[in-house]
Amino acid sequence: MKQVITKKNKIVTMEEALEHISDGCTLMYGGFGGVGTPPTLVQGILDKGVKELTLIGNDTGFPDIGIGRIVTAERAKKVIASHIGSNPNAGKLMTEGKLQVEFSPQGTLAERIRAGGVGLGGIFVDVGIGTIAEEGKDKIVIEGKEYLVETALTAEVSIVHAKKADSLGNLVYDKTACNFNPLVAMAGAFTIAEVDEIVPAGELDPECIATPGIYVDMVIPTKGVNWKWAWQ
Repeated sequence: MKQVITKKNKIVTMEEALEHISDGCTLMYGGFGGVGTPPTLVQGILDKGVKELTLIGNDTGFPDIGIGRIVTAERAKKVIASHIGSNPNAGKLMTEGKLQVEFSPQGTLAERIRAGGVGLGGIFVDVGIGTIAEEGKDKIVIEGKEYLVETALTAEVSIVHAKKADSLGNLVYDKTACNFNPLVAMAGAFTIAEVDEIVPAGELDPECIATPGIYVDMVIPTKGVNWKWAWQ
């Protein structure tokens, strides 16, 4: 069950946020190729020396972009993602037996995270039937059709990057950063949002809020992206 901080002002310091991220924890992260992954929190995790993490997210970024920086530094023991192809270091560590990787088709992964966020035990999908993706998974037949049972995904801590937040933790994302971040914010028992701009409660357009503050426990201001994008 998601833990919720009830105080009205959820803005905290980096040090306070990092108290909730420790060795061996399960960390879910937003982002797609680094876009939407919180750079200041990633740097904070590296600086703190957190290790043995289980990471859950769409991908492993690039070697020095996004969550890829944590993978490259060998701070993760396991990754659950849709692909790792953009980060050759992840592939190398997997081949060497230093990183356990669980692959999940992108749409299935998103739904597993969403299921975790809304309290479901899992989902039924026909993607992967008859392939290696079905190995070790339960199956169910519904109205004569066979499905794989994909378990829901949750994390001890979720970290997301938003364009704006108010003091209550309501979040607005920028463009493609809205893909996995809203789902990830829901699925963490404790969610930390790194944001570009913090405004007083009541100043955000309700129609633009993608993540209600009820899902967010802490908000920290960003120090900005500290990597060079691969496509620049």
